Amino acid sequence: METHHTLPAALNIAAVERDTGLSKDTLRVWERRYGFPVPERDANGDRLYPVAQVEKLRLIRRLIDQGRRPAKIIGASTDELLALIADTPDSRAAAATDLPLLQYVRLHRSAELAAALRQALLRQGLQRFAAETVAPLNEAIGEAWMRGEIDVPEEHLYTEQVQNVLRGAIGAHVGSGTRPRVLLTTFPDEEHVLGLLMAEATLVAEGACCLSLGTRTPLPELRTAAVDGSFDVVGLSFSAAYPARQAIDDLLQLRAMLPASIAIWAGGGALRGKQKRLPGIRVIEGLEDTIAALGEWRAAPRHDLNA
Repeated sequence: METHHTLPAALNIAAVERDTGLSKDTLRVWERRYGFPVPERDANGDRLYPVAQVEKLRLIRRLIDQGRRPAKIIGASTDELLALIADTPDSRAAAATDLPLLQYVRLHRSAELAAALRQALLRQGLQRFAAETVAPLNEAIGEAWMRGEIDVPEEHLYTEQVQNVLRGAIGAHVGSGTRPRVLLTTFPDEEHVLGLLMAEATLVAEGACCLSLGTRTPLPELRTAAVDGSFDVVGLSFSAAYPARQAIDDLLQLRAMLPASIAIWAGGGALRGKQKRLPGIRVIEGLEDTIAALGEWRAAPRHDLNA
């Protein structure tokens, strides 16, 4: 039985964050910088977002995930945003990807979804599973969400099942990796974990030794963990909704906190095309580039490679 979720007339900022995947900080920054969204205020002065603005934010988020810049699209109308989404070839292709899996999500058939994901993993192996099943399926889920075919609870169901399958497969590689030793996490305002898990899956399949701290690690704790654990690389993931300027500022701060011997790899939608602004940091442009970065690290001369 199909479930429909009715939104109230206006949502508070926490509900908008859950519904759109845009962080509270991002919403506030956009409000100041671009004049949108334009929240109302309740009796306590807290922000309330009309449903029409939330719908527009969802469209903006999907376009950002496809590589659009917020400054270029925030001023567009809802109809213009819908037209941009409909005219994106990659979106149309992604929407048609793995239709049976999408049907499991729509019908809340979590057991069948989990089984299908595990079968794909067995058939493809961990690295191909991340690149050829999870990456395009992420796009397909996002497009189905934007077309109203799935709701936020269904998206969360999908994310949970993919996380479970990836974590189980990654766990099978624990203790079998060699250098580099890679410490993976996100900054405190980034709670999206799938990008991190996909990077970890790619790296462990290539024989790297990975340790994930999960999401939202404060910089001082990250520095301590990296230095005390003698890690070779710190890897960070940023979703497209993360403010690029904040990501750059915090990455440069982390670079200054870590010894030069510890490399920093950072990837995700927020950092596309930002390599020139991040000296001393390797910007990862996708899962294939993760493998390239790993090869570059291993090929570089270093005196302590067998330490």
